[in-house]
Amino acid sequence: MSSRKGRIMGDSKLRKTIRRYLVGAQARLPVVVAGTLIWLTASAARSDDSRPQQAASTGWKAGTAKALITPEKSVWLAGYGTKRPPDGKLHDLWMKALALEDRSGRRAVLVTSDFQGVPKGMSDPAFAQIREKYGLSREQVMITFSHNHCGPRLGDDLVDYYPVEAEQVALVAEYTEQMVTRLVAMVGEALSKLAPATLQIGEGRATFAVNRRNNREADVPSLIEKGTPLVGPVDHSVPVLTVTDAGGKVIVILFGYACHPTTLSFLTWCGDYPGFAQLEIEQNHPGALAMFVNTCGGDQNPLPRRSVELCQRYGHLLAVGVEEALKQPLKPVAAGLRTAFEYVDLPYLNVVTREELEAFTKDGNAIKARWATRLLKQLDAGEKFAPAYPYPVHAWRLGQELLMIGQGAETVVDYALRFKSEFGPGTWVLGYADDMISYIPSRRVWDEGGYEGGSNLYEYGRPALRWAGDVEDRIAASVHKLVKRVREP
Repeated sequence: MSSRKGRIMGDSKLRKTIRRYLVGAQARLPVVVAGTLIWLTASAARSDDSRPQQAASTGWKAGTAKALITPEKSVWLAGYGTKRPPDGKLHDLWMKALALEDRSGRRAVLVTSDFQGVPKGMSDPAFAQIREKYGLSREQVMITFSHNHCGPRLGDDLVDYYPVEAEQVALVAEYTEQMVTRLVAMVGEALSKLAPATLQIGEGRATFAVNRRNNREADVPSLIEKGTPLVGPVDHSVPVLTVTDAGGKVIVILFGYACHPTTLSFLTWCGDYPGFAQLEIEQNHPGALAMFVNTCGGDQNPLPRRSVELCQRYGHLLAVGVEEALKQPLKPVAAGLRTAFEYVDLPYLNVVTREELEAFTKDGNAIKARWATRLLKQLDAGEKFAPAYPYPVHAWRLGQELLMIGQGAETVVDYALRFKSEFGPGTWVLGYADDMISYIPSRRVWDEGGYEGGSNLYEYGRPALRWAGDVEDRIAASVHKLVKRVREP
């Protein structure tokens, strides 16, 4: 039997039959047609009518770039509060950049990445170098990270999570510096490739994210099997932005989802479900760059989990959500770019005292003991702890059709649901931007307490155990101010 790869063209009945089998299946399917084995991808099942038309002169320019970030040395994997040396990889890890310019010459660059968390100690030097080399101000650049727990450590992100080993400290510092250099160069490459483009938006759906605060992980498989509805707020939307070049070829598929990339907890490099989704989308659309943003998944988990097969399945379900959006008529985004940014101070409920730290050094929780020991050294060196933390907030308006709100750290899903309700269709709310600070609770989550809203700031190295109760009000006031600014004529 001969074998070839490609799309099946021609017979519409055959196409419809194959499409039925594609739903819920793996990314590549073996199909025998007239004695020939054909590997069918999800893009093969799309109607010809969904193919992008040749771009007219829209006033937009776009440029892309990507950079490999898979560590070459044994930097530990990030997260889970333990030493995790790598033992191999399932697939490579990436940073990716999309540069945009409107007809007036206003520019912005969005960076996505397979990192667990980019700390301020890495992003600030990158922002400074980007400004110096390319003239882009802080409001024009957003650095996002998927929060992938099968990615590498960076700088002082979650610094107290890990045992202190001099060799590892040096490796992490070296790798972080290398990533700053690589990120800045990647942004420059994307800017150098700016060319006429068309932007369009749509929305799909994926339902595997579960509110982990309201559904016990051990109960979820049986609840799903019984058809019992899961509870708690979720955001199952899959926002999609496509960028098409002047020849009508899709060059970027940017998409989001609100869920922790914590399907896996082993020692192997991979991008978790967003990594598998990006690989499938790029396979379905040769030449396109798939880019993922985490849209406020701080209290959402992929459940059940803890197997590669489940991880691949969730990646596939997310890719299917993207493909569903692409099958529908997409909404053109008119040329016009406005960006705004500010830091808003988020106060701590109580700054930790020396006496409290001394007691915590004897705590049975190793992370808390390391945290207390490190902060005591800072006090001994004459440092004083700030009563608040500078929290980054972005607002970008693309045409009149797309409003993109960017927030630092692990925002819970309430933020996405609130701002999408307040600002209407075409609103994207991104968490995990610029700085991996901690969990950022809504007022509801703060009142309920628990892991995301309670006294766990020590895990993130902050000089306090808990935020003050008004953090949502402060963030919302900042968001509304910035949105008003970018929507002004």
